[in-house]
Formats: sequence, structure tokens, C-alpha cells
Amino acid sequence: MNDGSPHPRVAVVIPCYNAGPMLLEAIASVQEPEPVELVVVDDSSSSQATLDLLERAEADGVRVIRQTPNGGCAVARTTGVEATSAPYVFPLDADDLAVPGMLSKLADRLDADPGAAVAGGDYEEFGAYHVVRAVPDRLDPFRVAYTNEYAVGALYRRSAIEPLGAWRDPGGPGHRGYEDWNLWMGLAERGERMIHMGPSVPVYRRRVLETGVNHDSRRRHAQLYRRMRDSHPDLFARVGEHRSASDLSTVRKLLYPVIYGDRRFLRGERVIKPVLDRVGVWTLRR
Repeated sequence: MNDGSPHPRVAVVIPCYNAGPMLLEAIASVQEPEPVELVVVDDSSSSQATLDLLERAEADGVRVIRQTPNGGCAVARTTGVEATSAPYVFPLDADDLAVPGMLSKLADRLDADPGAAVAGGDYEEFGAYHVVRAVPDRLDPFRVAYTNEYAVGALYRRSAIEPLGAWRDPGGPGHRGYEDWNLWMGLAERGERMIHMGPSVPVYRRRVLETGVNHDSRRRHAQLYRRMRDSHPDLFARVGEHRSASDLSTVRKLLYPVIYGDRRFLRGERVIKPVLDRVGVWTLRR
């Protein structure tokens, strides 16, 4: 957290909705050798236990913003971005954990490469199962046009995400989900570049829960995906060009539009994908 020193390099934004004790775990996991601008955005939590913990965090010096009415994760994250000023932004969900010391390393990489918009990499999933997920070595516009293989947990240059509105629900108010994929599409559409920290170096720890917004988003995948296509016309108008530039194999270039995209050809995808995820067939793993 910010110890009062001027001009932290990194802002950590933690959206919270009825997170309970996991919130304090997330806050405690932010351990860096330099000041960090940390803000918790309470998205109208209704759980008294969570409200009590938010008061406890405030008493310990954590800045808490109370957002009403409930706007969802995208709105809460963007509220946090607007309330902070550090040049780099790291979104940390209230049920996830930072890797101690990693934020400073990510910031060092962005400092050394002013043309890069994001520094990120692989991430560890824990909870319902345990695996290290592999993130592609670069931000590939062809890949991201069809599926999101990039984690929300990365360090973003503020000047790169603010013009895009930071995190936005592609379905608009009342249609939450895929806000992280929507941002990655926006960055790819603008030709932004990502720095990868290297294989098997987790940049954060993602807690896997059995239910949540991600599961609900999968049920509405086709609708949300159509809205993202409409929101990023240049990305999809140039998809042929992006295919040629992609480092995917020829076979995968052919399969991505069939397997991913709106997934119209995959009946039962909601059931099959989580199973394949766990063994690293659907998404990459280390």
C-alpha cells in the first residue's frame, strides 16, 4: 500500500462484491518493495460480513470507494482507474491473489519499454483445481478476435487503457461479462504490444470458483461475442491480415474460427469447455 511516498508507479484496483474474508487475503497479498496506490471499490455489497471487513480495511489505512448502485466488475474496475493516478494499473479481483514482488518487476519492464501497453504473462489457478495457465507470448490480434487466452491480471499502461474506457461490459448495462476480453480486443485493434514475463513465471494467482459471472457469460456467449464484433469493426475487417501475421500453426489458424468465435458449431460447450480447461486441451497450460 501507499506509505505516503509521492508518485507510486502502480495502482492496484480491487473490485469487491460480497467477497468476505477473501478480500483481506487479496489486500494482504499486495507486498512490494515500493509504494503502491491501492483502492478497493465496493460494488454495493449486501453481506454484513463483507461490510464489516471493508470497515476493518479502512481502519487499517486502505482506501475504500463505495459504489451505488451495483454496477458489476467492469464498472467497479473503471471507477478504481478513475480514482487513481499511478501510470500503471493492475486489476486484482477480490478473490484472487497478487504474487509478492511481481508488480515492481512488471513496472520495471514497462519502464524499460515505453512502447509497450501491457506487461503480463502466465498465471496460476488454484481452488477447485491447480494449474499454471500459459498466456501467448505476444498480443496476437488474430487469436484474440476468436478467443481470450489472456488473463485480466496484468499491468496496464494507464495511457493505453483510458482512451478505450478501461473495462467495459460489451453487452452494455445489464449484460455483464467478457469485460477483460473486450479490453484485450480494443488493445489489439489499436496495434498495442504486450511484454511477456516468460514461461512458467506466474504474474498472479487466480482463484477458481464453481460459480460466478464467468459461468453466466458462457451461457450468453454468442450474444456477447456479436456485440464485441460490432464494437471492434477494424479488428475484424483486418482479420485476414492478422491471420497471415499470426504465429499460430496453419492447422490452428484454420480451427480457431470454427472452434471459437460464436461457437455455433459446439453444442454442449458450456459443459465440455470447463472439463477441457482442466486438462489444458481447450486453453494452454504449463
